[in-house]
Amino acid sequence: MLEARSVALVGASARPGSLGARMIEEVTRSPSRPRTYLVNPRYADIGGVPCLPSLAEVPEPVDLALLAVPDTVLETQLAAAAENRARSAVIFGSAYGPHGTTGLRDRLAAVARDAGMAVCGAGCMGFVNVARGLRAVGYVEPDPLPAGPVALVTHSGSVFSALLRARRGFGFTLAVSSGQELVTTAADYARYALTVPGTKVLALVLEAIRDAAGLRAVLGDALAAGVPVVLLSVGASEAGQALVAAHSGALAADGGAWEALAAAYGVHRVGDLAELADTLEIFAAGRRAAPGTGIATVHDSGLERAHTADLAAEAGLPFAPLAPATTARLAGLLDEGLAPGNPLDVWGTGRDTEELFTSCLDALAADPSVGAVALAVDLVPEFDGDESYPRAVLTAAASTTKPVAVLTGIPAAVDQVAAAQLRAAGIPVLEGTRTGLLALRHLLDHATPPVPPPVQLSPVPHPAQLSPVPPPAGGPERPRTPRHGPLPAGGPELFALLRAYGIPVTGTEPAATRDTALAAADKIGYPVVLKTAEPGIAHKSDVGGVRLGLADPAGLAAAYDDFAARLGPNVLVSQTAPPGAELALGLVRDPALGPLLIISAGGVFIEIFNERVVLLAPVTRPAAVAAIQRLRIAPVLSGARGQPPADLDAIADAIESLSRLACDLGDTIDALDLNPLICGPAGPLAVDALLIPAPPLP
Repeated sequence: MLEARSVALVGASARPGSLGARMIEEVTRSPSRPRTYLVNPRYADIGGVPCLPSLAEVPEPVDLALLAVPDTVLETQLAAAAENRARSAVIFGSAYGPHGTTGLRDRLAAVARDAGMAVCGAGCMGFVNVARGLRAVGYVEPDPLPAGPVALVTHSGSVFSALLRARRGFGFTLAVSSGQELVTTAADYARYALTVPGTKVLALVLEAIRDAAGLRAVLGDALAAGVPVVLLSVGASEAGQALVAAHSGALAADGGAWEALAAAYGVHRVGDLAELADTLEIFAAGRRAAPGTGIATVHDSGLERAHTADLAAEAGLPFAPLAPATTARLAGLLDEGLAPGNPLDVWGTGRDTEELFTSCLDALAADPSVGAVALAVDLVPEFDGDESYPRAVLTAAASTTKPVAVLTGIPAAVDQVAAAQLRAAGIPVLEGTRTGLLALRHLLDHATPPVPPPVQLSPVPHPAQLSPVPPPAGGPERPRTPRHGPLPAGGPELFALLRAYGIPVTGTEPAATRDTALAAADKIGYPVVLKTAEPGIAHKSDVGGVRLGLADPAGLAAAYDDFAARLGPNVLVSQTAPPGAELALGLVRDPALGPLLIISAGGVFIEIFNERVVLLAPVTRPAAVAAIQRLRIAPVLSGARGQPPADLDAIADAIESLSRLACDLGDTIDALDLNPLICGPAGPLAVDALLIPAPPLP
């Protein structure tokens, strides 16, 4: 499909401006000059080129059939292409059946799969293979197309056209508007793109994951090859959106699947199209930062320097600490009253602008802690013809192998002539302070890629509760083989399952009368915690269903009587956990990626902090430790303000244990909450848990 040497243009038209006419024009512009066959029974010829009445008349099995036809005849025409042994097709139409029904899409996919055909679309704009000289589109795009190192796969036709026409400092090996991906998926295109020698950056603009296994495989290939992957995802993950009873479901719903995927494979996830363009431009320039380095910026405005520093802090982008030799070198260059430092304001008297800016950029680039240098100026048109800024950055870039960029503030004010000159020399012009700084952060992040994730273990099929098998020598008992029966939603049974996986839990006993509650407390030892165990109460504290620190039988009896009167007789009596910081661990089953692990602040802080880290299972020890350190509660866990530090290694062990449970049981659980997980010097202890099983298979 992507290197077609013969193309049938079904729905070719002589009507100016029509999809069929534009399709002819665009394919004709292909530098590869594929053999083309026009197909439309309404014409004997179009512009003197013979037009065949049907695909059956095409004299060879074509590599590619472009279907510019109404939805009402799509099925007929795709079937005709299959009968003529066409190897692939592009479906421009939306593929809606009568009254907006979508059954047509399933039938089209079945036709193509049965024939072994690749299909771009439906609801797409086609593709351009710039590296191989093929234009398979029905819309007018630049001629020539911008060539460069970026391979783009986008579900959006608008993004496809906008990036082809962006006039930025990057071009393409391949750009695909993949639409609904009835047959051929984003992962298929990306896999092909990585085989094209000129592809150095992979850009994905996706609204859904339609081939999770394929996508994970190709992201792993890109990670191994060192190819940056830049992702703009839209639409929250479906994971947990309906799981109102589970905190983990709510935390994962806002794009959690994309977050987990990006973290696992070192994908650079961007927030909008402006950040996408800046990030693609800086990666397309080809220069890379060294690990453990920061940025350095040179400014002509004290206020804009402070503004940049504020935005960099917000973006988590470090400024490199300068060596004493660098500071001394800068001090010798600056006017009186200006302090050498990073970020650096160099504007004083305005004398010798080009020489001053060049020398300062050179000095910063020579510092070993600096990974990338940016001239942070507005790059506005200079009405006196002064070209000091462009010349300074061109000279500085020529004297270093480190990334050098121009960081502008207002895209509409940028001198496009100067920007084009810089881009032609391979110098990125980043069009926005915030998005440019985020692009620089992606550049620095790429210097330290994650460890490739381990191979996903095969999940256990329904039905789901597991029976134990003999544990490994010295290890905890681990359930492995499926047996019939429901998973426990809570209580001692769920705690037993967690304990079998090596997750520390509090001792807990059920009770349904005052006497059995008192007997349970005697067994556990005072002080105890009393919690309601009435069915249907997911969040016990919300209904006053938790009492802490019950130190004697009298206090326990009074608390039990209150619960029985207000909530019902069923309770749990638990040991009192030692003091410590509170985390929450969760598990959510994503429809595309499978089990996701969620780590957040716990207890009442789960809503207050409203932050999380989402990880794909299985989770390695380094990934677990890194996830803990990304939370705002991390300083508390490390012993802030004289508090005893929590055992971080033991917390990581608990996360790994939950990951093993996810790999074994992930397909059978919709959500699992361990909240709170009390984390102290002696390790973590889960004091409450809630499990929501997956619906049974039909």
